[in-house]
Amino acid sequence: MSLRDQARRALAGWTAPTAAEETLREDFLRHLLVHEDAMWRECVPDHLTATTAVLSHDGERVLLTLHQKARMWLPMGGHCETTDRSLEDAALREAVEESGIAGLRLLPGPLALDRHEVWCHPPRSRHLDVEYGAVAPEGAEFVISAESLDLRWFPVDDLPEPTDEATRRLARRARALLLG
Repeated sequence: MSLRDQARRALAGWTAPTAAEETLREDFLRHLLVHEDAMWRECVPDHLTATTAVLSHDGERVLLTLHQKARMWLPMGGHCETTDRSLEDAALREAVEESGIAGLRLLPGPLALDRHEVWCHPPRSRHLDVEYGAVAPEGAEFVISAESLDLRWFPVDDLPEPTDEATRRLARRARALLLG
């Protein structure tokens, strides 16, 4: 099954927790139907991406990157690659690449959807972001990647500024799923 087909299946089977995310889910599915290249950075102006909130083993903290381009504290994430077999693969790969933490455990998802403007294709493009959560092993040590200005653990209920509501929402949902 292609990555695009897998993404359609994942989104078609996902129950959106809010009316706004249901609208996004429907928009993402339409985008996947219309664009054969919907999963790739080259799809202009919009393309699907995968993001992961990495939680500490106990779910109390989330690892955020001070993103080099956005200049905001954000979860790990990015573009799909041809080696990704699923959105889950892309989400986990991005989290490992950007955190340097081996042994991350992906939580069942997606947990959220978000659409936001980015700089991939000036003057305007958007990421259609499918969001996941992952749990780091106890005692995990991170490594700052070239994509990041900084990387730090923060309490889920006390995220730094600047960040955005999508980051706060994803961290809370990941923790709620982990702690059940």
